[in-house]
Amino acid sequence: MTYYVGCIDIHGGKVKQIVGRTLDSDDNISKHDSSLATNFVSEKPSSYYANLYKIHNIIRTHVIKLGSLEENNLVALEALKKWPGHMQIGGGINDTNAQYWIENGADKVIVTSWLFPGGEFDEARLEKIHELVGREHLVVDLSCRKRRDGNWVVAINKWQTLTEMELKKEVFEMFERYCSEFLVHAADVEGLCHGIDKELVGKLGEWCHVPVVYAGGARSVNDLDLVDGLSKGRVDLTFGSALDIFGGKLVKFEDCCKWNERPNKA
Repeated sequence: MTYYVGCIDIHGGKVKQIVGRTLDSDDNISKHDSSLATNFVSEKPSSYYANLYKIHNIIRTHVIKLGSLEENNLVALEALKKWPGHMQIGGGINDTNAQYWIENGADKVIVTSWLFPGGEFDEARLEKIHELVGREHLVVDLSCRKRRDGNWVVAINKWQTLTEMELKKEVFEMFERYCSEFLVHAADVEGLCHGIDKELVGKLGEWCHVPVVYAGGARSVNDLDLVDGLSKGRVDLTFGSALDIFGGKLVKFEDCCKWNERPNKA
């Protein structure tokens, strides 16, 4: 069955909600837009959100560092220390720091861009980080954008660089040998609250045999039911800009928690 999964996005040392396609490869504005499109900047610390997820037992929450500022690391650590062993960390994860984040409270590390040096997938890197932290502590982020031919391809470097890796069953099967979970942002709709990519959600339900969290475009608590149906309960959903705890007016955090608490949830 589909679950609601939490998120904490960190940019410039603050918890934020950003239109993903306006990010460049670091903490700056996009090269393609006149300014970074930010939907929400919180005055509350990351630990506030981590505590909310802890109180309501929203497990597998992903903490994502957007950019290389050292302050982002400090803010991420603050969140992890509030509920050690129950949240995941992503953003700049590689073979030199993966163990550090596990040792400092992360249940799992989320890796993406580092697996694609120069935009080309390097399986040796995947094998290395798998050996370092173990399959049970590794999440592969296969966030994507849609090409003109209608296929989704993995997007790296804050979703600005398109790789040649197309999302398909065989790709997920290969990665599943090394990781225990996937995170997939539909970058084209991320932060827009215009609706989920229904076709992608359906395909993820077909392709994935380990837990997978979909992010991008969710705008109603009813999207949980929609994702549940489209994926046959195999894909979980996170909300960002639409959620009231992030300044949104479309989805109540309380309703998402109630969804997870339904009697038919195992």
